[in-house]
Amino acid sequence: MRASAFRRLARFLDPTPSALDVPAPEEKALPAEHAVVDCARYVDGVRKPGRIPLRDAPRALHERHGFVWVGLLEPTEEQFDEVAERFALPPLAVADAVRAHQRPKLDRYGDILFAIVKPVRYVDADEVVDVAELALFVGPRFVVIVRHGKTDVPARVRALADSDPDVSRHGPIGVLHRVMDLTVDGYTDAIDGIDENIDDIESQVFGGDENDHAERIYKLKREVLEFRRAVKPLAGAVAKLSDTSDEPLRPYFRDVHDHLMRVADAIDNYDSLLTDVLQADLAQVSVRQNRTAMRQNEDMRRISAWAAIALLPTAIAGLYGMNFDRIPGAHSPYGFWMVIGVLAALCVVLWALFRRNDWL
Repeated sequence: MRASAFRRLARFLDPTPSALDVPAPEEKALPAEHAVVDCARYVDGVRKPGRIPLRDAPRALHERHGFVWVGLLEPTEEQFDEVAERFALPPLAVADAVRAHQRPKLDRYGDILFAIVKPVRYVDADEVVDVAELALFVGPRFVVIVRHGKTDVPARVRALADSDPDVSRHGPIGVLHRVMDLTVDGYTDAIDGIDENIDDIESQVFGGDENDHAERIYKLKREVLEFRRAVKPLAGAVAKLSDTSDEPLRPYFRDVHDHLMRVADAIDNYDSLLTDVLQADLAQVSVRQNRTAMRQNEDMRRISAWAAIALLPTAIAGLYGMNFDRIPGAHSPYGFWMVIGVLAALCVVLWALFRRNDWL
């Protein structure tokens, strides 16, 4: 009470507010430029030198024979609202683009295509399928790419567009094709890595390695299922593009669709194969456990048999060791050897009985 009274008196005498009493200023949200990794203009398939500010991007949309490329890395809702306003992006698609972990899909909002694509890379050292996510807004004169996670697909598409004008000559839809094409190429590389690991697991399980591989198999099976969630829904999106896109690009989208279906078939085969290998590994573990239990039972029977053989002479010797005067054969010169002979005979009889019953 006394301390609080002193504090009230001090505040009364010194009305200057302390640092603790002053509310902390609200942290200002970073502008959209902080999330932009690239903003460029392409005319007749050729990128114009330099990078244009985001505020000038809508002005460049009015140029003929060109389009604007905007790339963003994990923008916040406030940052992407500025981009959505400048390009008049559909609100429903904007919400999906900001939030990660969406299913691959293709939606059309008027003259704007919205696509979710999930590039992957296989980390062989950890046997993990690392899944990223790209949200693409493809308009008549612009393409906006929102990236979540680690992937070099947008950078590789930009490099191809800079080195080969045919990549971007088809406009934003051509960029979408290149993104999907490189994504499916990454799926093929991941399939090769998974195939090598499955071969390694098979050689261990069926090669006499008695270690338990269930955890490794289950982990790889889980990664294959995660891979499937990135591949399967994309097949429908690519099929739509192969039927509805411009005539010059339809064969290219059909080619991407064919490669994607091969990857999907391989994933299904690997999933079934890992299930069979997991069951085989569990069966081998059960067989090894049964063998160990049988060996333990045999050992226990042998130990019990020898203990029974040793118990009989021990019991008789204990009786003869008691301090009695009238013990059979105690005063006979042949009594000791007679007892030894009886003990030996009984031990032989027990040994023969246990031997006949496979206890010894």
